[in-house]
Amino acid sequence: MAKAKATSFFCKECGYESPKWLGQCPGCRQWNTFVEELTAKKEPAAKRGLGASYGNGQGGAGEGGLSKIKPSYLSEISLDEQDRMQTGYEELDRVLGGGVVRGSLVLVGGDPGIGKSTLLLQVCRNLAASGQKVLYISGEESLKQIKLRANRIGTVTGELKFLCETNLDTIEGAISGEKPDVVIIDSIQTMFREEVTSAPGSVGQVRESTNLLLQIAKGVGIAIFIVGHVTKEGVVAGPRVLEHMVDTVLYFEGDRSASYRIIRGVKNRFGSTNEIGVFEMRESGLEEVKNPSEYMLSGRPEDASGAVVACSLEGTRPVLLEVQALITPTLFGMPRRTAAGTDYNRVNVLMAVLEKRCHYELSRYDAYVNIAGGLRMNEPALDLAIVMAVISSLKDKPVNPRTIIFGEVGLAGEVRAVPMAEQRVNEAKKLGFETCILPKTSLDKMRKMEGIRMVGVENIREAISLL
Repeated sequence: MAKAKATSFFCKECGYESPKWLGQCPGCRQWNTFVEELTAKKEPAAKRGLGASYGNGQGGAGEGGLSKIKPSYLSEISLDEQDRMQTGYEELDRVLGGGVVRGSLVLVGGDPGIGKSTLLLQVCRNLAASGQKVLYISGEESLKQIKLRANRIGTVTGELKFLCETNLDTIEGAISGEKPDVVIIDSIQTMFREEVTSAPGSVGQVRESTNLLLQIAKGVGIAIFIVGHVTKEGVVAGPRVLEHMVDTVLYFEGDRSASYRIIRGVKNRFGSTNEIGVFEMRESGLEEVKNPSEYMLSGRPEDASGAVVACSLEGTRPVLLEVQALITPTLFGMPRRTAAGTDYNRVNVLMAVLEKRCHYELSRYDAYVNIAGGLRMNEPALDLAIVMAVISSLKDKPVNPRTIIFGEVGLAGEVRAVPMAEQRVNEAKKLGFETCILPKTSLDKMRKMEGIRMVGVENIREAISLL
């Protein structure tokens, strides 16, 4: 009688393993997340020869296997500037925390066709041109398809090699033979290990494949980028433990109808998670936008009511953008409210504050609020700009185009302070703005600046009176 294959149940969210199916995961408390996967007997790392195949790298086992591993004092660990490699894109380097760290495992996620493979191929081109040895491994495209895309982005020179393979055991041997500085895996959902009998893209395959790549990255100090597919909810497909295993998680965002792309760090063990990088998709590939404020304000109408320039903060970078509002009399009993690029509920709250504190009968008007350029911002510092845009459209009175407005609005109508107000004003000054309306509490803590007039307001009535 044939021996039954061993199976286990794994949680798709956190990777929790159970010998039987459970309705609720004990690890992450999510319901109906368990899937059945075939399991394989794992060999110890010393028997698989990981240390022998990769040499005595940082954290590796060395030629003698696990017996050679010994702990280190903090004073024995050296930090060198050479541990980071520059990608050739300041926008991406800032999101990564200053460059690519050797031995790091970076996960890049994003919608299909957003430009993940194009960006990583351009990064490979720049790294190879700077003297780094790069290996690009694709499980989704043939070598001819990669060459067609490479011809579009420009000339590729240096130590950049390509490989089309999905078997990680074969890939492991190729990495051991080539000994590159950077490896690209496109994508992790197409990779599989022979000892795991489940299909590529399953929970078990993704977990075990990532675990092998993690051992390679830490064992010999190779920086590895892995591309991850996303679900319809916008999160990386596969077990949630995938994001816990890697060092950095980057999300590539953007609207297909717009030319800009935003790369955002949601996890980074080597830097801040509040930074963003802005790119523009062109025929020759992706190009970085070093001044997104100027890019977002291009084509702004002059002397149009309902248009206000605000300043939002993304990490340490202030970004100037245009808030637009359109107020029209409603034709039905219930007014319509629409918000694009900002929180719909927040717009309703601000309009309720205007009705209660300033006695504007906005219940008789339809309201449409939009962040121009397709950006999505939910920072409270946009509150005062939304309020001013609504009143400007209601009164059909334009705001001075050389005026920038920011501040948080409370339910009592007060204008509260926002962080990093001085950096916001400096950004507005660099782009030629002459007046800044900001919270009075923030103005009191700032030093005087030449070339721009700053007006502090305590509540929305004072701000509206400046129209």
